[in-house]
Amino acid sequence: MRWLEVRRHSLTKKGAARGHGSHLSGPGVTLARVVGAGLGPVAYVVTSASPRAIETAIAMGFAVDDTLELPSGYAPGEAGHHDQWSWPRPYVSYAALIRRGGAVAAAAYAQRAVWAQAAGSLPDDAVALVVSHGGSIEPTLVVCLPDADHGSWGAPLGHCEGARLGFDRGRWVSIEFRRAPGPDPPRRCGDAPDSPC
Repeated sequence: MRWLEVRRHSLTKKGAARGHGSHLSGPGVTLARVVGAGLGPVAYVVTSASPRAIETAIAMGFAVDDTLELPSGYAPGEAGHHDQWSWPRPYVSYAALIRRGGAVAAAAYAQRAVWAQAAGSLPDDAVALVVSHGGSIEPTLVVCLPDADHGSWGAPLGHCEGARLGFDRGRWVSIEFRRAPGPDPPRRCGDAPDSPC
């Protein structure tokens, strides 16, 4: 069995300080450090090419092995920016979108291929880390485990949240959601002063 830890990037700066690519804020670096300390050894790290994803992995304490232009899970007419926060059962909604095909499904399958390559390159019992984006991770989780009870998966992913997936013989076989530590963390963009996307 190999393991894939996939996480959304950490908290970013607001307003003019945000900069191109949304650099991490001070609280974002702190959150990433806490989350990284709990991950244990990681054999391979791939992030999106966005500075906020790269900075999240580094703040977690890991060197980045590769950066990729990962596809967005947002598509006009299918899933708008942050629509998942208004859906009562977001993973069920993503499953319906994926069954229809289209841009969200294409992005999810493309990102799943990146995840499978990362996990498949590992020795047994090793862990790979992928740092990506909200709205992209959620539909990819659905295509990794299409027969799971998506209605039980809960809320979309907040900053530094994600899942640990088991990968065995070329198949995704398990999922454990990983929520951010601390009391009542912000669950969506804009819920706290330092939590833009």
